[in-house]
Amino acid sequence: MRPGHYAKILPALLGLGLAATACSSTSSSTSSSASSTTPSAAPTSSAQPAAFLGQLHGLTQVASTVPANGDVNPYGVAVVPASAGRLTAGDILVSNFNDKANVQGTGTTLVEVSPAGKTSVFAHISALPAGQTCPGGIGLTTALAILPGGWVVVGSLPTSHGGALPGLNPAGCLIVLNDQGMVAETITNSDIVGPWDLTVKSSATSAEVFVSNALGGNTSTHQGMPVTGNCTVVRLDLALSPASPPKLTSSTVIGTNFPWRANKAALVLAPTGLALSSNGTLYVDDTLTNSVSAIPQALTRTSAITAVAGTLATGGALNAPLGMTLAPNGDLVVVNGNDGNAVEITPAGKQLATKTLIKNGTGDLFGIITTPTGLIIANDGTNALDQINM
Repeated sequence: MRPGHYAKILPALLGLGLAATACSSTSSSTSSSASSTTPSAAPTSSAQPAAFLGQLHGLTQVASTVPANGDVNPYGVAVVPASAGRLTAGDILVSNFNDKANVQGTGTTLVEVSPAGKTSVFAHISALPAGQTCPGGIGLTTALAILPGGWVVVGSLPTSHGGALPGLNPAGCLIVLNDQGMVAETITNSDIVGPWDLTVKSSATSAEVFVSNALGGNTSTHQGMPVTGNCTVVRLDLALSPASPPKLTSSTVIGTNFPWRANKAALVLAPTGLALSSNGTLYVDDTLTNSVSAIPQALTRTSAITAVAGTLATGGALNAPLGMTLAPNGDLVVVNGNDGNAVEITPAGKQLATKTLIKNGTGDLFGIITTPTGLIIANDGTNALDQINM
């Protein structure tokens, strides 16, 4: 088992009755046929809309995401909405979590990939400028978004001692880069503790950044290192200006009691995927509990809802869920870390369909986004950006 990739670690969690992920896979990037899309146990009525996953077919590699410095494990993906500086509209930014030695939480590069497969390094964050800090250092995560004005926000969950979780609390930060790929600022506070994923709603003058934390709320430690805890989901409100970096105006915890657990192979099992619906509901999937929770009124909420109280779906086809995105029909698409499958879930919590995106794809799927033609995924198994079309 190579560190930094996912493999089945179910035996370690049998006492919890959960499926979890570890970081090891040697699977190939072959996709299933459309026949691999299967409905959930209840028959689909004739009045029910067709599943989005049923319209997808094939999988093609767009480009390798390994830059010249050898960073691997692509995690975050984000579409460039408008050209600015070195950012080209329609390109995809990808964050790498591991360095060339495959040590988790030590990746420092963002790669820009064009639809035609041309790649370039957008940013190499080997160090922070004077006056900027990130507790623990730099280790780029799935948390990745691009704000109006070309400001790029990427999460950092750094590791220590060859890939161990940091003993700091809080640990990590959000790093903000300008459109030239240079660090403009870092965002840190007590609500940002191991930022693992994020999603954004923005206008020309403001943005709401939702972050799923993977650390904090420690319930047990070992030799000073965190082992288990209960983490949070936080909304960060930012003021935007073309002439200056985003300014944090408020920070509100809107979700609590999301359990996390350290794991030597997977680093951490915690809430990962985030998706914001048009009605303001924020969806959060949790790798450790094989569940998806809903946080209503996320844009304006001033109090927190617990993970259990917000549970929308659990078990079934969910098998260590990681990345999550909204389909054009409003359904959620969640990718599993333990089997290479995608699961489509309606806003009412019905598991509508499953589809194998990568056969024997344990550990291959992480970051995922929808595009007008289908899905774009970060493939950890091949260290590449893949496309699945409708």
